[in-house]
Amino acid sequence: MKLLKDLLYKTRLEHVVGDTNMAIEHLAFDSRLVVPFTAFVAVRGTASDGHGFIEAAIGKGASAIVCEELPEVLHEGVAYVRVADSRHALAIMAGNFHDHPDRKLKLTGVTGTNGKTSVATLLYKLFRALGHKCGLISTVEIRIGAQVVPATHTTPDPIQLNELLAAMVDAGVTHCFMEVSSHSVVQERIAGLHFVLGIFTNITHDHLDYHGTFDAYIKAKKGFFDALPAEAHALVNADDAHSAVMVQNTKAAKASFAVRNLADHRARIIEDQLTGLHLNIDGREVYSRLVGEFNASNLLAVYSGAVLLGMEPVDVLTALSDLEPPPGRFQVVRGSSGVIGIVDYAHTPDALKNVLATINDVTGDRGNVLTVVGCGGDRDRTKRPLMAAIAASMSRNVVLTSDNPRSEDPMAIINEMRKGLLDADMARVFVNADRREAIRQAVGMAGPGDVVLVAGKGHENYQEVRGERHRFDDVEVLRETLELLRK
Repeated sequence: MKLLKDLLYKTRLEHVVGDTNMAIEHLAFDSRLVVPFTAFVAVRGTASDGHGFIEAAIGKGASAIVCEELPEVLHEGVAYVRVADSRHALAIMAGNFHDHPDRKLKLTGVTGTNGKTSVATLLYKLFRALGHKCGLISTVEIRIGAQVVPATHTTPDPIQLNELLAAMVDAGVTHCFMEVSSHSVVQERIAGLHFVLGIFTNITHDHLDYHGTFDAYIKAKKGFFDALPAEAHALVNADDAHSAVMVQNTKAAKASFAVRNLADHRARIIEDQLTGLHLNIDGREVYSRLVGEFNASNLLAVYSGAVLLGMEPVDVLTALSDLEPPPGRFQVVRGSSGVIGIVDYAHTPDALKNVLATINDVTGDRGNVLTVVGCGGDRDRTKRPLMAAIAASMSRNVVLTSDNPRSEDPMAIINEMRKGLLDADMARVFVNADRREAIRQAVGMAGPGDVVLVAGKGHENYQEVRGERHRFDDVEVLRETLELLRK
């Protein structure tokens, strides 16, 4: 229980009607979750406006209303608080309600188009290997120590986020590693959180359906670093052309890492095979089970971040050599027929290009690459032809299929992808809207030494069609198909 006036600290108050000395036992921005003694925060969303549910919240017992615009009718006994930004206020109030758990552990945020999940997850595994009790907030899963909590968003809403951090503090967690999405920055989900380290992996074409322009997307990512405190570290990938922009206004201490360019921390690839990487990091050699230049960059980000957090370089490299990639991130599935399957979450043009470049570099002329790929429905449509063009230019054969079509017609999505193909590609590109059959079709065209890449869904164990989620796991389907090929 907290007093309303204490919850409102630093929320950019503009006007108050009523008594702020009242006790508040719950916070909510969904009127359906309101119970007596709740402070309801009216948030303006893309699909609905919380201001339209103020009366419903009061009817369910809300004691206080926090909003950007006061309603015409004010009820006696209810406190009304007008703020400049309801989203920001919600995040600040959530932190105040839980006594700022983010300041009772070391919180690291990882942002970027690609690599967020890998870097956050690898940091979590690394620090656990070094003897620390850790928390993880990622696209794949949330972990409080060893306890697993299902993840619904890359970055949870402020109430859930602070509840998770509070649970971590109660469990004795000392370090938490979380993905920070561009949406979460714009929507103020991380407002008020105290990060000790921010990591930038890269920025490429994605989420333009939400942000509108690439400049707006960059600005969203940059907002995370703009808000870092002076005592924090801002670690950026110097191989990305936008790294300097990310930290140009940050108050945090700046550091960089790179595989190709000059940086504070550097890695050189000695050998790259499907069995793993042999690297030189800051003058010391290390072997890793991860594959590809993009993973060399991810590993270097993890190493650099760990050193900035006070870990000894030799201890970090020793632990790094034992780490395995997160599920669905360049996950190798082998069959006894000699065909090699790879499942990867690559769902952006740049990620797909990186994965295919890695496969082609590693396999050389010893085998062909066959790619199964689709694009998600109700998402950025401009990347669809780009994804098909990249797949066709870097694979012997391609099967265009469904990803998560959501509310869209799968064939309509595929037809938009086909617009990126050249006439010369058509004989090598096939269409099969049934993802399971598409995987089987690609495997059926492969021979010993060939690699079948199934891209786009990675760790996901479902396919969303017409608003419903059906069980579907690329790894399972690929493994079953490779076994059938053997028989």
